[in-house]
Amino acid sequence: MKTKKEKLTAIDQQIKEIIQRIIEIENIYAEEIEKVQPVYHKSALNLIHYLGLRSFDIDQLQDQLRDLGLPSLSNVEPHVLKSLLTLSSFLNHLLGNPVREKRKGIISIKKSKKLLNRNTKLLFGYKSKKRRTRIMVTLPGTAGEDYLLINHLMSLGMNSARINCAHDDHITWKKMIDNIHLSNNKLAKNCKIMMDLGGPKLRTGSMLPGPQIIHIKPEKDVTGIIINPAKVWIAPPDFPLPADGMGVHIPVSEQWYSKIKRGDSLHLTDTRGKKIKIIIEGKKGGGRLGLCFNSAYVSSGTELKLFKPDNTEKLTHQVGELLPLAQYISLKTGDYLILHKDEKPGEPAQYDEKGKLLNHAHISCTLPEIFNDVNTGEPIFFDDGKIEGIIEDASEEKLLIKITHAKDTGSKLRQDKGINLPDSDLKVSGLTEKDKKDLEFVTANADAVNLSFVNDENNVQQLMDELSKYETQIGIILKIETQKGFKNLPRIILKAMQTFPIGVMIARGDLAIETGWKNFASIQDEILRICESAHIPDVWATQVLENLTKKGVPSRAEITDAAMSQRAECVMLNKGAYIEKAVKMLDKILRRMQRFQKKKETMLPKLDEADSLFLSHNKFNI
Repeated sequence: MKTKKEKLTAIDQQIKEIIQRIIEIENIYAEEIEKVQPVYHKSALNLIHYLGLRSFDIDQLQDQLRDLGLPSLSNVEPHVLKSLLTLSSFLNHLLGNPVREKRKGIISIKKSKKLLNRNTKLLFGYKSKKRRTRIMVTLPGTAGEDYLLINHLMSLGMNSARINCAHDDHITWKKMIDNIHLSNNKLAKNCKIMMDLGGPKLRTGSMLPGPQIIHIKPEKDVTGIIINPAKVWIAPPDFPLPADGMGVHIPVSEQWYSKIKRGDSLHLTDTRGKKIKIIIEGKKGGGRLGLCFNSAYVSSGTELKLFKPDNTEKLTHQVGELLPLAQYISLKTGDYLILHKDEKPGEPAQYDEKGKLLNHAHISCTLPEIFNDVNTGEPIFFDDGKIEGIIEDASEEKLLIKITHAKDTGSKLRQDKGINLPDSDLKVSGLTEKDKKDLEFVTANADAVNLSFVNDENNVQQLMDELSKYETQIGIILKIETQKGFKNLPRIILKAMQTFPIGVMIARGDLAIETGWKNFASIQDEILRICESAHIPDVWATQVLENLTKKGVPSRAEITDAAMSQRAECVMLNKGAYIEKAVKMLDKILRRMQRFQKKKETMLPKLDEADSLFLSHNKFNI
């Protein structure tokens, strides 16, 4: 049995070994540290120190420190060497050695907090009242025509607005930005503008077009009884649909549309010969909102009869040109799929009249260059990991894929769905030609540019080279969404530190698929720790309050996820019909949670009736 002095001596020796190794690694990477912006010098140094510490397995050391009531290095990320030297001074004192460990130029605990706060403010702007973590909101394209939406989002707590350059165009982006500036002026806010470069998107190609038909579908309960009518939007074909989930559009001529009044009704016979009635409720956006209590299949050219409220007929018309119905490939476990370089539209598998397979299902992909980088035996994922497969044969023109996981009833693979090849050494990364063209607009209008699919430091250098063509001090947010990006994160950050300001986005959708579901929770945690050690603000992104944003009701799991997101400096919400409700909810969650946790440090707020053996959460309502 070791004496207390022997235990302290052993711990002291381990701490000294760690400090020595940290200083050695600091010297190894001295050149990289010297290249960073002066404002990042101490942060780059601390990042190296943290990686030096993590090169040791210190689990047992941490347990020993806890057993003795000493600091256990559990929140050491932002001030590594200072914490180690302070701990060494404690040990010297306990061992009777009157030595106080010192070193000039290292970051104190207080200074580390100031650095992170400064870097966060420069990238994401001022924090909201009573809330440390910022909220970033992805704007829909309709925000260019809807100033009130942006105004309301800002008043609810949006700190920065994200515009995705993969959608819409320069004209739409400019309208959105003008509305942001207008709201900033009206509300005396400083909402930052973040613009995502599309990057190289690996997705499924087009499908053969289906029939030109729409399905009007009321909401039914489990017994099949209609509980809510289907909403139908009637408007000229070139009118943009409302942004609140209105999905069924019956196109009509502008002249005929102008005759439709509230209380009127449309009568038609659908493709099955079923008589259908749509009651006009009123205006919706630039069109008319109709309610239908029957399921209906409506095709282009279907005759429409307009009736007044007293059932007298007003006018007759035809349904305009409908978009072709989106086709899909149904895949079950054991099925085969051909992914090909040829751009021909995809098709489901084909069978003869006896059910014998004639041709496998096939579809193209948007990045044909990947066929040079994949090999037999490598896994492949489609549609955010909903469909899994293994590559059984690979050539320069096509891949033969055996489906290893899908729904028992068949998973639907549609066009423009994501493809992930986590074990393949893909050479595709960096800026596309479209990205380079978009940068001219981005640098002139945005506060920060979000760089997609950052795999290594070369991708960062490529962006910095492009930015050098413009007179700009734009911030950079590095989106980490691949296995390579995670592996190279320290080098990526050191390279990015050659400019200012910078941040990191944890793009959790692709990253979870790329790194494996079982690994993702710990990988997400490691990215947060690495960013904290470099005093770099991070963004918790992808599917935050997804159910609430899209459907209006949150799941229990996503509330817990949102609560955990306060560990980041910023949380990103995606667009959806209930985005305003989601911003309001996230604001409340973040303000409440910071009373219990600051980043990953647990706080212990007072429980008023704890000494009477009662618990109450009312005090923490914000």
